[in-house]
Amino acid sequence: MISPELNFNLFTSDLSHYFKNQVKVGLFGSGVGLSVVLGFSAAYVCYYLISVAKKPILIAGGKKFHQFLRDKCPVVSETYYPTFWCWESRVQTLLRPFVTAKPWVNYRNELITAPDGGQISLDWFDNDDSASHPDQSTRPTVLLLPGLTGTSRESYILHMVQQSRDLGYRCVVFNNRGVSGEKLLTPRTYCAANTEDLEVVIEHVQRTIDKAPLMAAGVSMGGMMLANYLGRKGSEVRLKGVVVFSAGWDVFECTASLEKPLDRFLFNSYLTSCLQASVDRHRTILEKKYDIDHVMKAKTIREFDERFTSVMFGYPSNDDYYRDASPIHKIKSVQVPMLCLNAADDVFSPNHAFPVEAVKQNPNVALLITYHGGHIGFLEGLWPRQSTYMDRVFRQFTKGVFENGRSLDDLH
Repeated sequence: MISPELNFNLFTSDLSHYFKNQVKVGLFGSGVGLSVVLGFSAAYVCYYLISVAKKPILIAGGKKFHQFLRDKCPVVSETYYPTFWCWESRVQTLLRPFVTAKPWVNYRNELITAPDGGQISLDWFDNDDSASHPDQSTRPTVLLLPGLTGTSRESYILHMVQQSRDLGYRCVVFNNRGVSGEKLLTPRTYCAANTEDLEVVIEHVQRTIDKAPLMAAGVSMGGMMLANYLGRKGSEVRLKGVVVFSAGWDVFECTASLEKPLDRFLFNSYLTSCLQASVDRHRTILEKKYDIDHVMKAKTIREFDERFTSVMFGYPSNDDYYRDASPIHKIKSVQVPMLCLNAADDVFSPNHAFPVEAVKQNPNVALLITYHGGHIGFLEGLWPRQSTYMDRVFRQFTKGVFENGRSLDDLH
């Protein structure tokens, strides 16, 4: 690990050399201009190294899981250096889809039928070229759950597939109903609280590759759904491990945070329009049961949920839906190793609502909190195209569980 002092010395040395060769020093006949620039740059570097670049906080309910993470997932103990020119929460969140690369993945699509007659789209990356796991029947497999309106083509999903490919693993992406181009066959979509489709998918995957070890990773709403599933099913869950990124733990607090003026302007209105666009694509079948015109007039996610989501899934009120959708109430019942990564500056999931006390009481759960990273951001490096801190957490934890999972068999 390069020390902050060495970083600072190298930076100021290079910066001084650059300005001596590129900048005319004679501002008003003196070197004042260069001095100001160097002074400002040095101050910024000092601020970054002291206040921005920090080691994450690791909270684990049991010593065994805590030690496993430090041994097999060393990134949890390393200083996270956010990209120095975009470390602020909202900037990280907004730039992630644009600056990170989208590696090409050739999926094999499968449509499966749900008990209500609806169809669910799965995108498989079989990784048949795997050198480390050539036997497809036993090839370790990761089930991936995208965010609110996400699909298998989101950059963060593609990066996890790429990491899995490099390790020799197989992936399958669970696309929520109606979001990846398939037709809705029944007037039903999805929500964070309802885990019926996820249960169908997990059972199908385990039947299909019954000899292969299976893990799951969920991002944002996908992580919320996954955590809710683990809490509801408890000891029935057969997953080897789970990793959750940027989950919203208390939906009341998440919604309130996104209704603050700036965040409503930057995120809330846009996400509401995305949800409405998804509904409008399936208007023909949905308008048989719901007032779609009323739904299309919603201005916020809360209004959308009041008019559509809570109604669709039969909740007496939107508050009842939000309470049921909040994973914070189910952490105590999780019975498989689950690592959760959140950034303390995530406006989608405010840090005062993190389930710190609940995690401390469950030896199967660990919470990793970075000081910066935004919502599904975690950008690092000068130009964060290829990999993020989140990618490294996923890679190390997944490898640790698949290759050293026996040490996690009994965390109590």
